[in-house]
Amino acid sequence: MDAYEAIRVRHSVRAFSDEPIDPQTRTALQAEVERCNEEGNLHMELAWDEPRAFDSTLAHYGKFSNVCNYLIVAGPAGDGLEERGGYYGERVVLLAQQLGINSCWVALTFKKRLVKKMLRPGDKLVLVVALGHGATQGVPHKSKEAAKVSKVPEGTEPPAWFERGVEAALLAPTAVNQQKFTVELLDQTSADGRPVVRLSAGSGPNALVDLGIVRLHFEIGANRDNFAWVTEL
Repeated sequence: MDAYEAIRVRHSVRAFSDEPIDPQTRTALQAEVERCNEEGNLHMELAWDEPRAFDSTLAHYGKFSNVCNYLIVAGPAGDGLEERGGYYGERVVLLAQQLGINSCWVALTFKKRLVKKMLRPGDKLVLVVALGHGATQGVPHKSKEAAKVSKVPEGTEPPAWFERGVEAALLAPTAVNQQKFTVELLDQTSADGRPVVRLSAGSGPNALVDLGIVRLHFEIGANRDNFAWVTEL
C-alpha cells in the first residue's frame, strides 16, 4: 500500500481492540515522527500503552474506547505551528495506515492537562491522534463535490493531476468534516514552468490544522512534481 492508497482506505476509528502494536511497527512510526519533527520544526511524541488520556466521561461521550496509544502533535509556539502540525501529523497517520494501524484526529475529548504535562517547556499542544488496531475499519465521511472546493481559470479544463489532487484533498480528515478549504489553479507558472496552485483555509475550529492535512493530501494525489505552491514563488 502506498500513501495514495492509504488516503483512499483510511477512515477515522474511535474504538480499538486489545491487540498491542508490535515493536517493529512502533519503531517505524517513531522513525517517521523523528523525521517529521526535524523537517517541520515540531516536537511530536508517541505515547504508548497510556490509557489515562482517554479514560474520561468526555472521551466516552465522544465514543472513544480502549485508546491506549496516541500521537501528541506539538511544537514550539509560533506562526505556522497548526498547519505544520496537521501536515506532518498526517504523514504519521498515513504511514500508520500503511502499517495496519487505525487512527483518529482528536481535538477535545481527551485530558488536555495530562497530555500537556508531557510537553517540552515552551511547546504548544496542537492536537492528538488516537492510534491502534481498530475494532472496525471505520466508514467513509461524506464529501463535498469537487467544484465546491476547487477553482480553475475561466474557460480552462482542470488537468488530470489537479482533479486527482482535489479528490485526495476531499478525503482528508477535517474538524467536524467541515471541508472549509479552497484549492485554486492559478493562471501563471513558476520559474521552472510548473503550474501554480493556491490553497486557502476557511474559518472554523482547527481550520489551519485542516489546511496542513489537506495540503499533504493534495500533494500526494496531484504528485508534487506537477505543480508549485504559490507560497514558493
